[in-house]
Amino acid sequence: MSTPTSDVLIIGGGVAGLSLALEVANHLSVTLVRPALEDNGASRWAQGGIAAVLSPDDDMEAHIRDTLVAGDGLCDIEAVRYTVNHGPAAIQWLIENGVPFTPDTDPVARYPYHLTREGGHNARRIIHADDATGRAVIDTLLGKVNAHSNITQRNDLTILNLLSDAAGRCLGAQGVDTQQHYHTLLASHTVLATGGASGLYRHTTTPSPSSGEGMIMAAELGATLMNLEFQQFHPTCLYDPEGPAFLISEAVRGEGGYLLNDAGHRFMPDIDPRAELAPRDVVARAIDTQIQQSSQGHVWLDIRHLGEASIRHHFPTILAHCTSRGIDIVHQPIPVVPAAHYSCGGIATDHRGATDVANLYAIGETAYTGLHGANRMASNSLLECLVYARSCAQYLLTQPRIQTRSRQSPLQRLHPPSQVDTQMLTQLRNTMRSVMSQHVSIVRSNQGLAAAYKTLKSIKEQLQNIDRECAHPESIRLWQAVSLAQLTVLAASQRHESRGLHYTIDWPGTQDNARASKLSLKDAADKLAPRTMA
Repeated sequence: MSTPTSDVLIIGGGVAGLSLALEVANHLSVTLVRPALEDNGASRWAQGGIAAVLSPDDDMEAHIRDTLVAGDGLCDIEAVRYTVNHGPAAIQWLIENGVPFTPDTDPVARYPYHLTREGGHNARRIIHADDATGRAVIDTLLGKVNAHSNITQRNDLTILNLLSDAAGRCLGAQGVDTQQHYHTLLASHTVLATGGASGLYRHTTTPSPSSGEGMIMAAELGATLMNLEFQQFHPTCLYDPEGPAFLISEAVRGEGGYLLNDAGHRFMPDIDPRAELAPRDVVARAIDTQIQQSSQGHVWLDIRHLGEASIRHHFPTILAHCTSRGIDIVHQPIPVVPAAHYSCGGIATDHRGATDVANLYAIGETAYTGLHGANRMASNSLLECLVYARSCAQYLLTQPRIQTRSRQSPLQRLHPPSQVDTQMLTQLRNTMRSVMSQHVSIVRSNQGLAAAYKTLKSIKEQLQNIDRECAHPESIRLWQAVSLAQLTVLAASQRHESRGLHYTIDWPGTQDNARASKLSLKDAADKLAPRTMA
């Protein structure tokens, strides 16, 4: 078991993790845990772009107002204002680091880079790199991280637990390598950038989404989790049950794409005056309704009227991918279906990324900053990653060095890996995803939530029958995922209203003075069985 010590341990290497690493590495030693599967995570697959007030025709108050409307009454106004106000500087930082954003070639353009518009925005404020913004940002930042001598990357580890001392302060983390050897990574400051919880669901917009493991690890140390019930479903994921997940960007509708039902009718103008550019919760529910009323299992996204030249110019990645899947989007509408996309809830943090636990921070999708409220507006996600990674970095650079002891609590010492039937664990995970997709997705009910909770409890019981001490790494990760699923069901059950991404047939109206929800493992101790650890 290795015990290297660094100033900053960053778990997760998407846009948030890479940005933080680069911002502190000139002054602090950094260990960045970035497993190979990170390349299939949410950041790289973000297509649309990054929202910020960049055009002289736009203004901060307009972006703030649009975000608050999309958040449906549950945004933290100070978090929204902080994020929007720091957005332009974050974009400039990316430009200075060489991110190849798409230029605007119009000779009368008011801003040098092309800005598109997406759902919920009342202005063109989405800067992008064609239709593969996430990939462009990741590749640029990762190249700089690879070249930095003060950043040590660990691509061989899967983190399983966080470590703390007797006073509850975070000391680092413990993980396992591909040979099932355990490693302890100690640090003065530990930062979670582990992504959201879309992996709790069967259909997602990324090939390898996380299942909220970082959220549960933080909660095990005493961190507060907030707004778990608000899981965003992207309205338009490519419908192909036999193939891998693939997102069809919001920008496709922003540039004029139409949603059609199986009768060829454009249905969104009948539902909302903003039509296809209504917030994602509205569009996803409308699509879900159309799917329930038909037998084809999807709706159509039609951009044929934009013309071949425009499609090839704006959406080369989507065009190429759909072509590889046998769909000619120049001449055919695209079959699409809503899929789990983004967790608006997560680990409660302040504007520095600090959690309730000393020396533990969270940034990116795993964090709850208050920006998104009950529904995230399009392209505010990468903005949040950048703004809070930079603010967290600024704070860490002001902190004194902490002497981290190499001793951890016996309760946090991992048991040697057991031999288990991993196929059975996979079956249990698939059962979890199916029940979450059936009962805890776009439309919910009291009966469905109760059924989901019963099944999740049964999954834990079956897991303990397979691996009594929950000692195998995959057992630990499944336990964490099911625990977060249970907390999500609890949060949804306790919200007696429909708001934003949480829509229930039993409480179709909204409550006055509704607040963000809070949960902790201590609060839910009577409902969640503890994981046995040696």
